[in-house]
Amino acid sequence: MSNGSNTERVPDAATSSRRHPSLTDVAALAGVSHMTVSRVINDSELVRPATRARVRAAIDSLGYRPNTAARALVTGRTGTLGVVTMDSTLYGPASTLYGIECAAREAGFAITVASVGRPERRAIAEAVETLQRQGVEGIVVIAPHVATAEALQFAPQDIPLVAVGGAAPPVPAVSVNQYDGARLATEHLLSLGHATVWHVAGPADWLEAAERERGWRETLEANGAQVPRLIRGDWSPRSGYEAGLALAKEPDLGAVFVANDQMALGLLRAFTEAGITVPADVHIVGFDDIPEAEFFNPPLTTVRQDFTEVGRRTFALLSAQMSGTGLPTGEQIAAELIVRQSTLPN
Repeated sequence: MSNGSNTERVPDAATSSRRHPSLTDVAALAGVSHMTVSRVINDSELVRPATRARVRAAIDSLGYRPNTAARALVTGRTGTLGVVTMDSTLYGPASTLYGIECAAREAGFAITVASVGRPERRAIAEAVETLQRQGVEGIVVIAPHVATAEALQFAPQDIPLVAVGGAAPPVPAVSVNQYDGARLATEHLLSLGHATVWHVAGPADWLEAAERERGWRETLEANGAQVPRLIRGDWSPRSGYEAGLALAKEPDLGAVFVANDQMALGLLRAFTEAGITVPADVHIVGFDDIPEAEFFNPPLTTVRQDFTEVGRRTFALLSAQMSGTGLPTGEQIAAELIVRQSTLPN
C-alpha cells in the first residue's frame, strides 16, 4: 500500500475538461515555446507562416481564449472602443449606435457604452473620463444636441475621439446631410403643385432638427414660396398627433414635411380623425425611413439615413486617429428620398 504523502496527484479527465486551456497548453500541443504562442496571438511578424498555422490549429483545437487583461498589459491595447450616447431609445441615436457597433465588431473591437441623462458639459466630460479609465482605445460621442457639440470643444486631446450627428469642432464629426434631406423632401412636395409646405419640426436643441428646419425654410424661400408658421414637436407620435390636430384646422393645407417618421405617424392618426385623407387631401413626407414606415396607412414617403454607412465612416475616422495616419475634419453622408403612397400625385 502506498503512502498517501508520496503519491503524485494527477488531474482526472473531468477536472481537465472543466479547466480553461492555458497558453502553456497551446504551446505544448503546437510544440513551440510560450513566447511563440504569445507572438502569434499578438500578430507579431516574427513568426514563420508554418509555425503560425500550427499554433492557430492548436488554439482552435483546444478552444483557447486569450486573457484580454493580460494581453492589454503586454500590448497596451484593449481592443475596446467607448461610445457616449444619450436618448438611445430614439430611432436615430439607437440606429447610429448599432451601426458603430457593427463596424467595430467587423474590425475586431468590442464596444462599451456610457449613457448620459442630459447633454451637459460636465456629464459628457465624466462619461469620457469613465471610458478612459476603462482603457478604451478611442471614443465616439453621439452628439445630436447643441449642448453636446459645445461640450466637445473642451474634449481631452490625449485620446482619439469622433462625434456623430452634428458639427463639433475641434472634434472630427460624421453626419448625414440633414439640410439636403430636408431640401429633397420640400422640393418633392412643391413639385406636386403645392404653393407651400408646412413643417413639423423636432426639438429646438437638436442639431439635426435645426438643419432639417433650415433646409425646409431656405428651399421654400429659394422657390419663392411663402414660409408658414413653424409647428414644433418632440420626436414622439404624441407630439405629431397634436401637430396634426392643429394643422387640420388650416383651410389651405396641402403638404406637410415632418421632421421624423414617428411624428408623421401621429400626424396621420390626427388627420384620419379629422376626416382628412392622405394622399387625396394632403401629402406627407417624413424623415428617417424607420422599418415601419412602409407599413403606415398609407405607406410613408420619407428621407432615408444610411446608418450602416454612418457607422463605417465613424470607425474609419476613429481608426485613422488611433493609427496616427491622419486627422480628417469630418464627413457628410448623402440622404435619400424614398417615395411611397403618402405623396401619390392627385
